Amino acid sequence: MREGRCAIVTGGAQGIGKATVRMLLGEGWSVTIADIDEEAGRETEEEYREFGRLLFVPTDVAEEAQVEHMIVQVVERFGGIDLLVNNAYAAKTGPVTDLTLAEWNRVLAVNLTGAFLCAKYAVPHLRARRGCIVNIASTRALISQPNTEAYSASKGGLLALTHALAISLGPEVRVNCISPGWVETCDWKKSRLRRTAEHSDADRSQHPVGRVGVPDDIAAAVLFLALPDDAGFITGQNFVIDGGMSKRMIYV
Repeated sequence: MREGRCAIVTGGAQGIGKATVRMLLGEGWSVTIADIDEEAGRETEEEYREFGRLLFVPTDVAEEAQVEHMIVQVVERFGGIDLLVNNAYAAKTGPVTDLTLAEWNRVLAVNLTGAFLCAKYAVPHLRARRGCIVNIASTRALISQPNTEAYSASKGGLLALTHALAISLGPEVRVNCISPGWVETCDWKKSRLRRTAEHSDADRSQHPVGRVGVPDDIAAAVLFLALPDDAGFITGQNFVIDGGMSKRMIYV
């Protein structure tokens, strides 16, 4: 891989985003963490500084001015953008009758509008380097649990945004989506929230692969999709990475 590849990972201070940042740094990428949680962002920036060129820009992806500022900071620091990972998310669960309009709007603003805004401002730089976008959706875009209307709707919209962008931006920019299933992130939180995961035999056995997912499962897929030599013929696609859980038929 040539030197100088630059990635932005939104929501990169914890969880799947943090694992993605670590994996990209390990492969020689320069990485920017765009995250609303300044405590987590500064902690991850300090923790990973030794692994490569890393920048943290406090960013609420639902705020256009903040996204535009973040993109400017990235280009000034690293000279361009090769990869945008739209991973930042918000969630609100509870009965739809109790869900306020403000709560609904906030979830969609972060999960869907945020991805749109980041793409909007990153696209000119991605085009210049024939880069790519990887959106992180969820199996909730395809299957549901009760009381997840805002989250599921936002992630379903992200799937549609993925193929729309792929058609609009090709051939210069490839756009794909990953839909994780159950991925355990409790040991990838900021230090004061970090804890050791505990899973039962039932938790593991409901996955055909025999275990719950880990953030590196998703980070590895992001890295694969980012590399044109590996994934140059892939665009507009959604990859479900859930240990096969959503393919299991359950009879009660």
